Amino acid sequence: MVDLGFVGPSRPAQDYRFVRVTDGDTPVIEMSVRMVSIDTPESQLGGNPASAQATLDRARTRLSDGTYDALPQDLRDHLIARLTPDAAQRHLTAGKLAAEAHKTMTNTRLTRPDGSQRKLAVIATGELVERNGRLLAYTAPWFSGSATDPLPPRHHPDRRTFNLDMVALGWAATFVIYPSIPRASDLNLLIEEAETAWQEQRGAWRQFGSDLLLGYEYRACLRLGAAKMSDPADAIAAAYQRVCVDLRSLTEVGPFGYHQVPPPQRLWIWITDLEQARKDLPIT
Repeated sequence: MVDLGFVGPSRPAQDYRFVRVTDGDTPVIEMSVRMVSIDTPESQLGGNPASAQATLDRARTRLSDGTYDALPQDLRDHLIARLTPDAAQRHLTAGKLAAEAHKTMTNTRLTRPDGSQRKLAVIATGELVERNGRLLAYTAPWFSGSATDPLPPRHHPDRRTFNLDMVALGWAATFVIYPSIPRASDLNLLIEEAETAWQEQRGAWRQFGSDLLLGYEYRACLRLGAAKMSDPADAIAAAYQRVCVDLRSLTEVGPFGYHQVPPPQRLWIWITDLEQARKDLPIT
């Protein structure tokens, strides 16, 4: 019996749409890509705006009436201020506009000057496949390198990833999650673009205000406002599964202190990965 004493990383099986077989060891599947290090508003999660607003209203009530007193008061105040009567409508509309901006961007940048279509470059990174079975990756135009489609210089705008440009346009917030952390130069460029988009109130911030729920805040509040909630502690645990680190000081602020850190400076670590992250990163 051979025992190497090593088991490689794996994820639970996922269901993907089978497309075709191209070789004896090559099935082709259809796989969703989760653009890494960014987070856009949701466009459908929670149902229609009225249904989603009812859930957010329940979350607001519970944050106010003592149900979630296990959460720090300053976090509750932060969320209550954002759970406005039109919070769901604004968030879901922002999500649809973010999708339109992404579609327009890809259609424009994947079209060559002669009208033909470039392929999409997919740069897988970090965990590779996330918990919902999506490939974690950066996406960008694929240049063939031919005389009619030469590869632009490294720092040319055409080489930028769609991930970065969604942040630069103000339609996505940064959402850097260990271990899928960009290299230092790319991380700092991402932070710089996010800060500029915020300061200049681009995209979602311009149209929907600075109190717009970020994607991960919206998802957390949907969990806090779920119609069936028997144990507040379980709802809090489901809503807050990541620890935030302040990139300015590399200090952990825990799962409930993220609102004290400017959004571009937030690094996220799954609680289940925290022990390993503390070994890998210079965080305190």
